[in-house]
Amino acid sequence: MPIEFTVFKGSPDGAIRQEVTRRDDLRHDDVFIRITHSGVCFTDVHFRNTDMALGHEGTGVVEATGPDAKILKKGDRVGWGYLHDCCGHCRQCLTGWETLCAERKMYATADLNQGSFGSHAVWREAFLFKIPENISNEDAGPLMCGGSTVFNALHVAQVRPTARVGVVGVGGLGHLAIQFAAKMGCQVVVFSGTDSKKDEAMKLGAIEFHATKGVKELKLGKPIDNLLVTTSSQPDWQQYLNIMAPGGVISPLSIDENDLKVPYLPLLQNGLRVQGGIVSARQVHRDMLEFAAVHNIKPVKMTFPMTLEGVKESLKTLEDGKMRYRGVLVAGK
Repeated sequence: MPIEFTVFKGSPDGAIRQEVTRRDDLRHDDVFIRITHSGVCFTDVHFRNTDMALGHEGTGVVEATGPDAKILKKGDRVGWGYLHDCCGHCRQCLTGWETLCAERKMYATADLNQGSFGSHAVWREAFLFKIPENISNEDAGPLMCGGSTVFNALHVAQVRPTARVGVVGVGGLGHLAIQFAAKMGCQVVVFSGTDSKKDEAMKLGAIEFHATKGVKELKLGKPIDNLLVTTSSQPDWQQYLNIMAPGGVISPLSIDENDLKVPYLPLLQNGLRVQGGIVSARQVHRDMLEFAAVHNIKPVKMTFPMTLEGVKESLKTLEDGKMRYRGVLVAGK
């Protein structure tokens, strides 16, 4: 029989709307999920002016499964993120890089009638992740994109436990990057505009903190091997290239529509690499969740009800720069 559930959608004028999505019976490896929580990511703000269901950091409980589902069962706790599907047979898919598949289905490009802002969702079993026992659905939500993004950057850059890892920005991504890198054994050096977040950054695992507002030249005792840029806009690249170790890797994680303009000669002369990337492929995502469970990595979060007003408030809090540090929508709150 048909399935109906509530979703919260964006619109061309930016207004958030509550609507009903209808789906046919569960087919193949479809899984019907009752959403309990959803992280609120700045990407959701970017798409609030699009006629689509919002949200991509979902967690919930399995209500029913399609005929080809083999792993999940009713009552299992699961989560999902940015990637919904891929072709499964191209070079990228067969080598564990399905996030780069030419036929990938991702948030805001496919499945526009459902998201994690809502009451339920239907996703392929192959793209769902069982949540480890000692991570709550509430804490797991922001890991589905925020945690996946920073963990993937560390993974792709092949960061070693002996590395000095710089994190630019202490926000939704930055505060998770600090925790993951610190628990990997790295020396974490944090850069933020002012000293207001210094104490929190140090508690999260940083060993150094540098306020950058009004500073023309950054001065460090030792250079940075890997730099994760998590701010909402691009930094002064010249400043940061000056503190990179030879052969260092820069991972820009900000969503910025401007061109990347990096000083050319320092990049060549020091053998630096600028490494693009998005969220984790599925096995790396699983590794991220297990790592977070073992090392008790959790988001610093603010919660809002999973209602029309709650969605509006969470997005406004994020847009106003007042979120510390990830918003989470809670069903039934």
